[in-house]
Amino acid sequence: MSLVESQSEDRQSEEQVRYLQANGRELNSKFGYPNNTIKTSRYSVLNFLPLNLFEQFQRLANAYFLILLFLQLIPQISSLAWYTTVIPLMVVLSVTAVKDAIDDMKRHQNDNQVNNRSVLVVMNGRIKEDKWMNIQVGDIIKLKNNQPVTVSTSLGCGFFFFGLSEYKGTLLLLLETNLKVKQAISVTSDLEDNLGLLSAFDGKVRCESPNNKLDKFTGILTYKGKNYTLDHDKLLLRGCIIRNTDWCYGLVIYTGPDTKLMQNCGKSTFKRTHMDRLLNILVLWIFLFLGSMCFILAIGHGIWENKKGYYFQDFLPWKEHVSSSVVSAVLIFWSYFIILNTMVPISLYVSVEIIRWGNSYYINWDRKMFYAPKNTPAQARTTTLNEELGQVKYVFSDKTGTLTQNIMVFNKCSINGIFYGGVYDKKGRRVEVSEETEKVDFSYNKLADPKFSFYDKTLVEAVKKGDCSVHLFFLSLSLCHTVMSEEKVEGKLIYQAQSPDEGALVTAARNFGFVFRSRTSEMITVVEMGETKVYQLLAILDFNNVRKRMSVIVRTPEDRVMLFCKGADTILSQLLHPSCRSLRDVTMEHLDDFAIEGLRTLMVAYRELDNAFFQAWSKKHSVACLSLENREDKMSDVYEEMEKDLMLLGATAIEDKLQDGVPETITTLNKAKIKMWVLTGDKQETAVNIAYACNIFGDEMDGMFIVEGKNDETVRQELRTARDKMKPESLLESDPINTYLTTKPQMPFRVPEEVPNGNYGLIINGCSLAYALEGNLELELLRTACMCKGVICCRMTPLQKAQVVELVKRYKKVVTLAIGDGANDVSMIKAAHIGVGISGQEGMQAMLNSDYTFSQFHCLRRLLLVHGRWSYNRMCKFLSYFFYKNFAFTLVHFWYAFFSGFSAQTVYDTWFITFYNLVYTSLPVLGLSLFDQDVNETWSLRFPELYDPGQHNLYFNKKEFVKCLVHGIYSSLVLFFIPMGTIHNSVRSDGKEISDYQSFSLIVQTALLCVVTMQIALDTTYWTMISHIFTWGSLGFYFCILFFLYSDGLCLMFPDVFQFLGVARNTLNLPQMWLIIVLIVVLCILPMIGYQFLKPLFWPVDVDKIMDRIHLCMRHSLSPPTRTKLKHASSRRSAYAFSHKQGFGALITSGKAMKDKVFKRNSSPFKK
Repeated sequence: MSLVESQSEDRQSEEQVRYLQANGRELNSKFGYPNNTIKTSRYSVLNFLPLNLFEQFQRLANAYFLILLFLQLIPQISSLAWYTTVIPLMVVLSVTAVKDAIDDMKRHQNDNQVNNRSVLVVMNGRIKEDKWMNIQVGDIIKLKNNQPVTVSTSLGCGFFFFGLSEYKGTLLLLLETNLKVKQAISVTSDLEDNLGLLSAFDGKVRCESPNNKLDKFTGILTYKGKNYTLDHDKLLLRGCIIRNTDWCYGLVIYTGPDTKLMQNCGKSTFKRTHMDRLLNILVLWIFLFLGSMCFILAIGHGIWENKKGYYFQDFLPWKEHVSSSVVSAVLIFWSYFIILNTMVPISLYVSVEIIRWGNSYYINWDRKMFYAPKNTPAQARTTTLNEELGQVKYVFSDKTGTLTQNIMVFNKCSINGIFYGGVYDKKGRRVEVSEETEKVDFSYNKLADPKFSFYDKTLVEAVKKGDCSVHLFFLSLSLCHTVMSEEKVEGKLIYQAQSPDEGALVTAARNFGFVFRSRTSEMITVVEMGETKVYQLLAILDFNNVRKRMSVIVRTPEDRVMLFCKGADTILSQLLHPSCRSLRDVTMEHLDDFAIEGLRTLMVAYRELDNAFFQAWSKKHSVACLSLENREDKMSDVYEEMEKDLMLLGATAIEDKLQDGVPETITTLNKAKIKMWVLTGDKQETAVNIAYACNIFGDEMDGMFIVEGKNDETVRQELRTARDKMKPESLLESDPINTYLTTKPQMPFRVPEEVPNGNYGLIINGCSLAYALEGNLELELLRTACMCKGVICCRMTPLQKAQVVELVKRYKKVVTLAIGDGANDVSMIKAAHIGVGISGQEGMQAMLNSDYTFSQFHCLRRLLLVHGRWSYNRMCKFLSYFFYKNFAFTLVHFWYAFFSGFSAQTVYDTWFITFYNLVYTSLPVLGLSLFDQDVNETWSLRFPELYDPGQHNLYFNKKEFVKCLVHGIYSSLVLFFIPMGTIHNSVRSDGKEISDYQSFSLIVQTALLCVVTMQIALDTTYWTMISHIFTWGSLGFYFCILFFLYSDGLCLMFPDVFQFLGVARNTLNLPQMWLIIVLIVVLCILPMIGYQFLKPLFWPVDVDKIMDRIHLCMRHSLSPPTRTKLKHASSRRSAYAFSHKQGFGALITSGKAMKDKVFKRNSSPFKK
């Protein structure tokens, strides 16, 4: 968390009410409000070195080697040269520092880009261009059409808002890219764009302190002695984009960390992987093991000195500082602590960072994750989480813009019992639409939208023939809506709809010859088949969630009063005239066909009204509108009087276009045992429709549970009822989890996976979720939801999204991933172990706060099943090999101590100790960790079941670590005792002895390198030219360095540093040495070969069986099994298609949203 964020939290705890004055910077500065600067970087030029070193030495291994360095400077206990620690430590610190510096430079660039955006500020009677970061509370700023709001502002005049704006997607939680209406208060409307009046405006605002409630705001504006109420409809949230408005002004209310967007973003925390936490535990184990060995060797030294060394002082005198065997043993403890330091691998962390960094570039370079239409590649914005991508169990996804394109397309319709929209070949057989399918020619309509596509020519023919039912159907679509139109260029219409469904219907009517052209508060202009007609708008019967329909009443040019209605078929079918019964039955069959294809449906009807009847109804309507008590109920009753005996026109079917490959991706993830939860602010019906369309839910499921309780007891009962059906024994007191909970375990504890008796789905809304997330119900929610195949949470706030993710993280030992595209997904993305941002239509906030980004949801499949699985497998192989080679290397010293009087003498040359991890074994393990693949990407995607080991962390865990330790101990025994036994009292062919210390050391270290090289060759399953060069080249490089370090010239020039004079030349030409090395390699490698061969035979797991299938296919040159594209088939009906916000109709008829130049413009629809 940045300093700005922490200061903001401290100040907010004291701030109860916010006070500010317009154009009063001097007064506002006294309250200490933050500026609008965004800071995500961690370092500056001055603090980088000390702060970075401080952070690096917080790592246990780095701190250990720093202490070790100080110990080596003490001559009484130093058994190794200081450079054996300094050189590796400097390399490790330098590599990590460079990586951190590069990462932070990118953060600085992003911060500068955001903070230096230009904004127009009203200053001293004129407009001044300033930087975003300089905006302060109380400033008045100017915004233009299609411009994002940079702060949270409040509405002022005509298009004049007071407050600062949040981000796109946070204003309202319905459909994040839909239009929302904001209105200014009347007193500020009079100021218009008069810069003199704006600069002189000195109104004072008293409002609530910064909070994360997106749908609530209360404040009071005091101006010229009068108070004016400010509410949520007067507040623009940061990141909204202005639509349908030329300009507006706003008074800054909240800035920077105080904006509701930032309040909902949650705290930025450094994400550590499960592997990082495991490594910290294992390093602690190694410390304990190291201390135990040093203690044993110190005791051995004390005993040896007491029994032999004391009487041997004539030949090996004690040093001056040694007064007894006990003192000598204490000093030897620290000497061995230095010698055995390689038990704690100093290069472990930096090697892990390099591996992660390298694997992240594979994601950046993946052409199959590149989205050509937007020229957007996938990007790994962090390098610390790659292997965690191979362990994901739960995916939490937003809906709009993540699973869907938020593009609605008019797909099919039923008019007067006739089905339109199907495509047939010459033989009359139904065919699928493809790129080759011929589109309907709309060239006869000059006002048609060129982007609109339709393939059934019979509908156009019906329109051209003048079919009355068809004409009335499209006339209804062109009149019954709340769409706003813009026509800046003659003939080029731009529709601004509060929901994309509405836009799709009006666009369809436009292309078929019924063009909605413009509207005022009293008139709607429609171009019908080239003829312009004006309809008088008499009333709009607005939509709400109970009515599930909307109607308009118009007076036609022929002076007929007509009501046009569209809504959910479940509602409208009950309001039809009895004469429509047979037509209704046919239409309902068509609606069933639409539902099978997962389309969103609406029914369309009309009624011709008697003029006298309408006049009488209009009076009742006016009375209901003016009612102060139960106004909504009275309005609803009046509406019902009008909306009856309707004549059915037909039905529409709209396709809510999913992103490419979404159903296939989710099906693949399900096969990988990854559970999918959709967390959305959208309506329940819309979210459930999408869940069926993308295969999160299916008709084959055994049950569907809907939790919609309005209190905690009802919610509890609904959750327990669901759990009783899925797993009845989970409610019994004898259930292991219930038994465990009765003991009141310490928090946090882990809830194990529970297996239900079938496939189920759970749907819960935000209101019920608020109760379910409380302490006494959260476990009920967790256990119920985690047993379901899919979970849909609707009408959620951003904070609730984060709370759901945190709930699973807290009680489940799993890896979570959150994916979204809008600012309202930021808190969820930050809360999950892994955050993925979709670079879509909703701005940059999700992307900037994510760990990985790409443009299409289907890329998640490759990210997890290919890059994630490879990264996890590579990391596990690396760790197993890394610990093994260090144990085998270090433990030889332990066995040698028993033959050297526990004197802290090393087995190896000091230069070999220095270069072992840094040079000789670094490249082979990097080659394994960067290039190895057990199977290629094609097989990885065809067999998602291969992903399972990562979810259970089977390839590297505490058990696997113990195996590495045992393997290392065994190898060290072979490496020490085989050379010891074979060269003991041995002589060369010329009679000279070869059992000297330096020859023994050279044999052991050469054999060690050959063993670890063969071991990594066995671990490698995918050989590349680079792998061969790294593996065998490193071994060859060792021999080159060996002859250089042991050369006569170097040893004679620096005899104190290079002491193995001529040893390489004299030892490497001995046949005994090569026989010893071959014997050691065979004895060390043979058990591992036997284990790898026998393990699949006697202890097989599911992955082994899948690998056998893959290898069988590869041996017989069989291609991977092909998978056909999934088609959604469902018998359920989309009950309601469009996503209205109640109140839009009233705004239109009031005239406040119209753009007539003769009126002042007092409102502005916003797109979020």
